[in-house]
Amino acid sequence: MDQVRYGFIGVGMMGQEHLRNVQALPGATVAAISDPDAGSLADASRLAGDEVTAYTDPSEMLRRESLDAVVVSTPNHTHRSVLEPLWQTSLHLMIEKPMCTTVEDCIRVRQAAMAHDGLVWVALEYRYMPPVQRFLAESGSAGVGTIRMVSIREHRYPFLTKVDDWNRFSANTGGTLVEKCCHFFDLMRLVLSGRPVRVTASGAQDVNHLDELYEAGAADILDNAFVIVDFDDGARALLDLSMFAEGSAYEQELVAVGEGGKVEVRIPGFMELSRGRRAELTVGSRGPDWPVTVTELADDDRVLHVGAHHGASFLEHVEFCAAIRSGDAPTVTVDDGLWSVAMGAAAHRSIDEGRTVSLAEMDVPADLLA
Repeated sequence: MDQVRYGFIGVGMMGQEHLRNVQALPGATVAAISDPDAGSLADASRLAGDEVTAYTDPSEMLRRESLDAVVVSTPNHTHRSVLEPLWQTSLHLMIEKPMCTTVEDCIRVRQAAMAHDGLVWVALEYRYMPPVQRFLAESGSAGVGTIRMVSIREHRYPFLTKVDDWNRFSANTGGTLVEKCCHFFDLMRLVLSGRPVRVTASGAQDVNHLDELYEAGAADILDNAFVIVDFDDGARALLDLSMFAEGSAYEQELVAVGEGGKVEVRIPGFMELSRGRRAELTVGSRGPDWPVTVTELADDDRVLHVGAHHGASFLEHVEFCAAIRSGDAPTVTVDDGLWSVAMGAAAHRSIDEGRTVSLAEMDVPADLLA
């Protein structure tokens, strides 16, 4: 395959981010784009160029274009329905996170993906951020030992405005802890060897979007939370989220503490990056004199388009195309997508009902709970 020919369903903010990454990727071509929103389609068409055909109806794109892969980056609550006609093809699929907004829809997608002829990949791209990859590698090193505790902090700016303000409503997003934090629940599972079993959370909408009123009603998305996840081997993880913390030196901070040492990475947001701040990796040991090393992380030479996520989306597409060419299984599976949604949905239930929630009560398929 000389070129992986991509089609796009949904070319709003995140769809255009994917498009830019594919444009920078050797061996890949943007072949066609589709979106029912005229503004998004016009913006993406200018970005893609005159040689790329634009469609308002994705079914027409699928009929007329010769494609190898399709990126689905429509609003979260539409993913299941948008995927339905794609199951009748053998196209390789990348589904933007969260895979769906409910565990029920994730299960339906998982069932369809099992019978699908092409690759099905969930775009949980935070695991591809170069600083996060360094963190994951160091966390798995022998000197750190078995990880017993993980903590993740994201202190950032509020949700951006999207088409028709769809992301102002939990019914459309799955809620903040699904929409935004599925990334972090995915990272918890990557670092820890056990299976998540219980979630305890506290959160609210205290600051952001309180004065926003739409035809559909008031915005109802949480803007801060603490979430504790217990794993079946006794390990635990903590998420600390604030979406009214623009004035932060570091947007994400990830910490893993093992029996032999500690690993921490601090990742600046785009504003601090523009001011010259770089990600920092800290590795500490319980060995003699408790040595600690701090490393400022250089730019990753593999990244040809940095974009909005430190080059994560670019590296994600590199691996996606490599798997297409090799016939390998997806690195980020529908099971990963389902778990990340189930953990976020359990956190929302914990907040709503004021109790600890078992993952077993979230209708996670039995084979994943075994």
